This record gives sequence, structure tokens and C-alpha cells, in this order.
Amino acid sequence: MHVKVLDDRVVERAKNRDLDALVYAPHFTRLPAIRDRAARFSDDTLLVVPAREVFTGPWHARRHVLVIGLSDPVPDFITFRGALAEFDRQDAAVLAPHPEMLNVSCSRADVAADPDAFAAVETHNAKCLPHQNRRAGAIARETELPVFGSSYAHFRATVGEVWTEFGANLDTEADLVAALRSETPRRVVRRSGPDHHLRSLVEFAHLGYENSWGKIDRLFLSGTEPTHPSHIAYDGRFDDLTVY
Repeated sequence: MHVKVLDDRVVERAKNRDLDALVYAPHFTRLPAIRDRAARFSDDTLLVVPAREVFTGPWHARRHVLVIGLSDPVPDFITFRGALAEFDRQDAAVLAPHPEMLNVSCSRADVAADPDAFAAVETHNAKCLPHQNRRAGAIARETELPVFGSSYAHFRATVGEVWTEFGANLDTEADLVAALRSETPRRVVRRSGPDHHLRSLVEFAHLGYENSWGKIDRLFLSGTEPTHPSHIAYDGRFDDLTVY
């Protein structure tokens, strides 16, 4: 958990690194498209689990949440509380990725205020700098929530840099959701050394693209984002929760 890129080379790299599953959660992509692509690249030796990293709240106070086990699509750019209520309605597993990373994450206070809403807190993310991962670990300890780690791979080379080992066989998406929600024992594992640190720095530097040209393209050049709540695909169901 989790990756932003998925193709034959990603699958090959995951298998070469002895991973049993990938959680696939690309930005600004609707759930049906994610499910279709995840199914296309799953096989008997690698399970690809579809998920959504949902951007909640306005741009100046964003909170990202990683959600596994959604049955119905949920857009980005709705209120944080409204999103949590919808995830609860669908009985999905809600995770707090990269807590307190810049202005794109749940804070310590967000998680502590409603710990029952979260199945786990991320304690190591390959895109984060060391001090950010240490802070995330402290949040998990203080809230006493289960943990997970992820490569958060926006680049193929980052796949398998960080992973989560569960103390149970997980063969389906439902198995993973159940394990996350039931506090199945697990541990976070990461690679080390110069190559790992270099890949982490490349991933962190990618934030510059995401928050400059990537944002300009989404807001001004590409029209209505596929996961904006006003998109026709959501049929107005989230109009009262839209933040912009």
C-alpha cells in the first residue's frame, strides 16, 4: 500500500520484490476506472486491490484519506466529515496516509478526535523525509491505532521500497479490508541504503510538479476533474458537501 502507477513493468517489479499484493489508488481517477485497471493487472501471483486516496476539504486545509473497500464512488473536494460519514456508510477501511505531511494530510488532532473512523495510520511513506516519518510514527503511538507503510509510488522504481507484512493470508480485497478493520497483526518494512534514500528524494521532489504544473493542468486546462463532485458521474449526490 499504495501505488499511483500501474502497468506491466510495475507488476514485474512487484513480483521481483516478492510482493503478494499492491493497493492501486491513483489521483483524480474515478472508482470504476480504478477497479477496471486493477482487475486487468491482477493474476494468480499478484493481487491488485483498487482504492481511492480522497482529497477532502478546501485547498488551504486539505486532508487526504486512503480508502479501501468502497462499493460506491466518492468524489474529491467534499468536506472531511462528510467524506468520513460516507466511508462509514459503505463500511470501508479508512487509513490516514502521511499524517501531518505539509498541508495535505490528516493532523494528529484529526486522528485523535475520531480514532474509531480510522483503521490504521501510516508510519513510513517512501515519499516522506525522515523527520516526517518519525512524526507519523509518533502519531500512531499516541493514538494507539494499527499501522501500515507504503511506497506511495508515483514512479515505477519506488514500488517495493516500503511495504506492510500481515500475519495472515490475504487473497482478496475483502480479506484486506477485514484485516485492516480487525487489527490483524502486521509490521512495516522498508529498504535502506543510498538507493532507497535517492528514490525517496525523487518522490518528494515530485511534489513540486504536483503542486505547480500538475495543478495548473487540472484546474485550468483539463476542464472539470473526473472526481469533482459536480461531475455528471456523481449525479448531484454530493452537492451539499462540495467545498469549492
